[in-house]
Amino acid sequence: MKLSLIMPVYNEINTIDEIIARVRAVKLDVRIWAEHADERTIHLERELVIVDDGSTDGTRAYLDTLRGQPDIVLIFHERNQGKGGAVRTGLQHAGGDICLIQDADLEYDPRDYPALLRPILEKRTQVVYGSRFRGGPTKAMFFWHMLGNRFLTFVTNMLYDTILTDMETCYKAFTREVADCLDLHATGWGFDPELTAQILLCGHRIYEVPISYAGREFEEGKKISWRDGFTVLGTLLKYRLTGYRPPKSR
Repeated sequence: MKLSLIMPVYNEINTIDEIIARVRAVKLDVRIWAEHADERTIHLERELVIVDDGSTDGTRAYLDTLRGQPDIVLIFHERNQGKGGAVRTGLQHAGGDICLIQDADLEYDPRDYPALLRPILEKRTQVVYGSRFRGGPTKAMFFWHMLGNRFLTFVTNMLYDTILTDMETCYKAFTREVADCLDLHATGWGFDPELTAQILLCGHRIYEVPISYAGREFEEGKKISWRDGFTVLGTLLKYRLTGYRPPKSR
């Protein structure tokens, strides 16, 4: 079984080498419950699908030195297409049985991978989100960012009849079957609500697990602003009003 880690990258020269090292350092031997309450370990192969989204700060030159490494798939966008565009490209090149999205900064901890993968490997669900609001260790977030996140998650729950705590988390893991159900178009911050709406409208319930989180400051490169909330709201409303029909084939 193979895990595809989708990493969208844009101007992350200060963190890119460290996050790649951390991703590679995680042992993908996941202990799960099997039949009759027996435990067994599943080992996953790993591929890191890195999509550079038009970086201009030296990130692209660094990534170019990784070409030919067997566990890395490297794609360069000639122009910036936003996180959604980069993830969409990554999914098109992913060959794994499970896909997991990993940002290129250091806010999320790859050591949480086993917890994210376990519910899928135990066949309890096909989609797992890592929640920053379910009791894991976290660095204090900006108050207004937290409030905005919770409001947008509340709107998601109200519109799609679910009980998520963190719709906008980076850590989203899902099976190949779910990936094939998606038809993503959003480029920027509309990506997270579009992905969530399509998953829910395909009939999949989302399983959440607590994760750790070390949010960075604006001077460290944090890019989101309050204006992005309107994009998220518009995307949620669009799919609720128009519905979604999964593609018939790939």
